[in-house]
Amino acid sequence: MKYSSLSELRPLRLDTLAAIGGLLIALVLLPLRMFASQIYLNTVPIILGTACTLYLLSLYQQNEEGTYLTFPSTVTMALPSIVFVGLAGLVTLSVVQGERTLLFFVGSGIVGTLVVAQIVFASDQDLNPGLLLLQIVLFAAVFRFTALYVTQGYIGIDIWTHTRLIQSLVSEGSLNAISENKHYASPFYHLMVATSSILYDVPIRSALYLSLGIVLTVSVLLVYATTNLLVSTRWAILATALYAMGSHVARWGMHIIPTSLGLVFFLAVLYALIRVMRIEYTTRDFSFLVLLSVAVIFTHQVSTFIMLVLLLAAFLAQLVFAIGPLGLARLDTSVFRTKKPVNLIGLVVFDAGLTIFVWSVTPYGDKDSFLKTVLSYFEQTVKDSAGFLAIESPGSSGSAEAGAETASTLLDQVVPYVDNLGFLLLLGITFVGCLYVLHRRRAEQSVFTLLLAAAFMLVFVLALPMFGIDNFIPTRWFAFLFAPMAILGAVGLRTLRRNLSPRVVVAVLLVVVLIYPGAMAFSAESNVDNPVFPHHHERLAYEESELAAVDSIGELTGRPKASELDPSQELYTDHPYQTLIGRTGAYDRYETKPATLPAEGTHEYKFTVYRSRQSNPGTYFNATDGVPEITQISRSEICRPDQATVYTNGDVTLCTPSPATR
Repeated sequence: MKYSSLSELRPLRLDTLAAIGGLLIALVLLPLRMFASQIYLNTVPIILGTACTLYLLSLYQQNEEGTYLTFPSTVTMALPSIVFVGLAGLVTLSVVQGERTLLFFVGSGIVGTLVVAQIVFASDQDLNPGLLLLQIVLFAAVFRFTALYVTQGYIGIDIWTHTRLIQSLVSEGSLNAISENKHYASPFYHLMVATSSILYDVPIRSALYLSLGIVLTVSVLLVYATTNLLVSTRWAILATALYAMGSHVARWGMHIIPTSLGLVFFLAVLYALIRVMRIEYTTRDFSFLVLLSVAVIFTHQVSTFIMLVLLLAAFLAQLVFAIGPLGLARLDTSVFRTKKPVNLIGLVVFDAGLTIFVWSVTPYGDKDSFLKTVLSYFEQTVKDSAGFLAIESPGSSGSAEAGAETASTLLDQVVPYVDNLGFLLLLGITFVGCLYVLHRRRAEQSVFTLLLAAAFMLVFVLALPMFGIDNFIPTRWFAFLFAPMAILGAVGLRTLRRNLSPRVVVAVLLVVVLIYPGAMAFSAESNVDNPVFPHHHERLAYEESELAAVDSIGELTGRPKASELDPSQELYTDHPYQTLIGRTGAYDRYETKPATLPAEGTHEYKFTVYRSRQSNPGTYFNATDGVPEITQISRSEICRPDQATVYTNGDVTLCTPSPATR
């Protein structure tokens, strides 16, 4: 072990300077928690400070002995069998219990830990890339498809709207079926599922899972292919595991909507982009990149914007290395092969122009285009609600924005940290990876693209919401952000493993191995079908009786449209059940609303729906201050005694005005 003096560290070197600057930024951010209660304000400064400290410590220690803790060959050979048995046990458990329970998520965390442990602790001789990748893909498949198998209907909210659009495509056999919808100009998702349904001769639900469900699971290998262009196989496998186990990645593998397909194309764009930066590419390679970027544009609007952020980061990285500030162009050929930056100005201009054109002809609402509406919403937000620390109150979806310190019980305070623990761990090792690639001898266009892309995306995910700007739908960004974070995070762990003393390395690796898989499994986005903390997060899946009730309500009411209803006939129930009723067409979507229950007295709604889940464990209702919160109510609080019961199946009840009061 070699310990360097401070003079030998050359503090003004870019990576060292950035680490010291990161420590100072962390110290500056710490007092902000006194002015606002927000989970990221409480945690990110600590994570940033810890990451910078570890990186500086790795520079100071400079472990040149290359001694690492590794498993004996017998352990490495036995662990894959244990993982396969564990995965089979998870499948059996979910089928027997009929849902993914707390025991399932605990088991998932244990199996995930065994997979990651093999990656980081196997010796070079015992490392088996093919077998490890198989375990990762099977883990992702089991974790997602067990949820899809045991859930009646679909998981999520938007999926119910998209399946209706797909059904219209199948029925009419033409895009005219969705001509008034914004997806008319981005139809790849709907066309893919509709085609699969016709080709396989199966219902839309089965076609969705057999096509995009499988593609999403296998797409994690794109992260491996991308990372393997930059670092050795072990760390490429680790990046794949970090990504595949990500909570938001799992979410879009269960709530399969256009965002999911956009994520697949985004990973392909990322791979193609890094590939042209790392090889002597041909016209075919660059054309493939262009084709993939066009596919994103015709798949999903939010995914398109995120891709443009990635391409902008790549273009800025090109400028950095073309101009060569701070000596970044002077590469150490023993680390990276010297290569001129790839010129991306044409691709950026083409994709931006095509995006503007497509969005300008995309229908949205009654009269405006999608582009005009988005710009109008953004302008209105900046005028009305933007401001420093203008953080919205906790929402109805277990958002990462939830304030921890305002909670009333110990569990209320702990849950936000459990939800975000996996992301925070990934963020910490990402910071280390970013510092590593800032070294002038390691810096090159590909890794700088990842660094800038992660930085820009973190601005949209963490920074802008703190100023009250959430028009960019930050919750949709996490799964995309996880890709560059997983790659940089693997680089960060590789750095710490090579340079820190063995004791510190083991401590850091054990934290990641033991906590990361379980933390991601327990995160709210990973268990929306059956929340681990049902009193804090809504369940975005339904029982058979709840789905049957929606069909019955539609038959009883005649599936009315807004033009056929007056304001007194609006239908009120909890969230998210009101979205299910509206999006399936059982009752007009804009006339089905979340109920607000007064603290005292009774509501005055004429048409309401009660379901037993509202009583235990509770569902979201709007409070009198307009903020949704999970509340446990009795049947009489939503269906008053003076209302008439026109339908009930024992679990769901539809209440209307009593004939005696008309």
